[in-house]
Amino acid sequence: MKTIVLFGASSAIAQAYIEHLQINAPTVQVICVSSKKADTNSNVVYLKSDYTAQSLAKVTTYLKEQNAEIQQVVMFNGTLHNKTHMPEKKLEELNADYFNELFNSNTLTPLLCLQSILPLLTHKTQCTITALSARVGSINDNKLGGWYTYRASKAALNMLFKTAAVELARRAKNTKLVLFHPGTTDTALSKPFQKNVPADKLFSAEFVAKQLFTFTFNNPHLELNGEPAYLDWQGEAIPW
Repeated sequence: MKTIVLFGASSAIAQAYIEHLQINAPTVQVICVSSKKADTNSNVVYLKSDYTAQSLAKVTTYLKEQNAEIQQVVMFNGTLHNKTHMPEKKLEELNADYFNELFNSNTLTPLLCLQSILPLLTHKTQCTITALSARVGSINDNKLGGWYTYRASKAALNMLFKTAAVELARRAKNTKLVLFHPGTTDTALSKPFQKNVPADKLFSAEFVAKQLFTFTFNNPHLELNGEPAYLDWQGEAIPW
C-alpha cells in the first residue's frame, strides 16, 4: 500500500501536514512516528519511538510487515532552544550540553530516520524524503553571524543529506532527498523570536504544511540528479 511516513509527528507543522494529507491524499496510508503520545486518528497509525537505532529498527520491521510502499517521508524533528539556553549571540555563550542536544535533534536524528527507511527503498521506489532544514544552515547565506550551534547543526544536516543523496543515486535511483526551509512559523520553536518578524512573514502551521506538500509531494520539478534539493517555503532554491 502506498505509504507516507512522518517522523517527529507531534510537532505543530506535522499535525497540520497530517490534516492536509487527509484532504489531499486520502487514499495514502499515513504512519506517524513520535516520541510523545499523539492524538489517535482512525486513519493514521502512530508508532512511539525515542529515536535510538534500536527503537527505529522496530519502525523498519513494522513497515516491512505491512509491505509498505514508501511514497514520501518527512522528518519534522528539530530543536532551537530549551529551558536554559537560547541561540548564541556571541562566542562566550557556547555551551557543550546545548550543542550536543541540538546536534542530536537536528542532525543525527534525521539521519537515523533515513537509515531506518533505507531497507524499504529500491530502484523501483518512487519516493521523496524531506527533512526540515533552515536558511541559516546555508554557509553562503550567513551574513549576520550568531546562532552558532543551530546554524552548524543545520549545515551539518545539509551535508549529510548531500552525502546520502550520492549513495542513494546508486542504491535507490528514484528516491529524491529534499531539505526544506519552512520560514518563520507560528509555533513554540519560534515564539521567542517573533517580535520583529513582519506579519506577512510569520506563517501558520497550516500554510507551511500546504507549501511543504506542494513542493515535495509528487513535484515534477524535483530532478533525480544525485543531489538533494534545498528549498525555501516558496519552492526557491537556497544557496549551499
